[in-house]
Amino acid sequence: MASLTPVSQSRSYFTKPHIQIPPALANPGSNFSLRKSGHLGFHRRVKKMPLKMAVVVSATTAEKPSKRYPGESKGFVEEMRFVAMKLHSKDQAKEGEKVVKEPEERPVAKWDPTIDGYLRFLVDSKLVYDTLEGIVQEPAFPSYAEFRNTGLERSEKLAKDLEWFKEQGHNIPEPSSPGVKYAQCLKELSEKDPQAFLCHFYNVYFAHTAGGRMIGKKVAEKILNKKELEFYKWDGDLSQLLQNVREKLNKVAEGWTREEKNHCLEETEKSFKYSGEILRLILS
Repeated sequence: MASLTPVSQSRSYFTKPHIQIPPALANPGSNFSLRKSGHLGFHRRVKKMPLKMAVVVSATTAEKPSKRYPGESKGFVEEMRFVAMKLHSKDQAKEGEKVVKEPEERPVAKWDPTIDGYLRFLVDSKLVYDTLEGIVQEPAFPSYAEFRNTGLERSEKLAKDLEWFKEQGHNIPEPSSPGVKYAQCLKELSEKDPQAFLCHFYNVYFAHTAGGRMIGKKVAEKILNKKELEFYKWDGDLSQLLQNVREKLNKVAEGWTREEKNHCLEETEKSFKYSGEILRLILS
């Protein structure tokens, strides 16, 4: 911001003994300036201006602050979380803005799940997790390797659950269209669009540890005599496992441009669409 200091307030500078004040200063119509050397220099005369109105102007260039995105100060994962929460309904999250349209968007207490539908959900979920875990094991981009062995992996857990259902006399179906389509989408994105792929990676794993667990508990109460499946169990401290992955995602995102980050955030809605189609199988 520019600051204005009247010359009359700086007169002590001119009273120092080593400076000779030219006679021209006696004429209040003279224009003068201080050069960096400390000597007095004269400009050409323009308009006569009283000495008491002359000012010395110092200015600094203020840089315009860049736009801040919601959650940005806490790291990119917080930006991802903020966008994801907006896509929930009010019943699902206090930050939710989505209008309930589909059956799976209603409160879980109002669901009417079936064993066959739940099995289809588990089978398609396993295909998605198999795909995600296979991609990070053989990464098309080096950053994917950061997400190996995070402790959030679900494939082995789901395999145990499906084996348990088989032992109970249930037939295990083949993956259906929702799971197959999502798995194919993940493969394609992973090969050409790392920002979009990591958006799906984040939402699939993190959503399961939050709303996914709640759904699992409610469904178990309705049709499994409250049995807790392996799908909803983690080895170790889940909070710490999640924090470790947050830090890795934030680290990877530090190398992205703002445009790449925005592209990642824009993929969130598509992630919800695919996951919603699989979740809907529980009610089929």
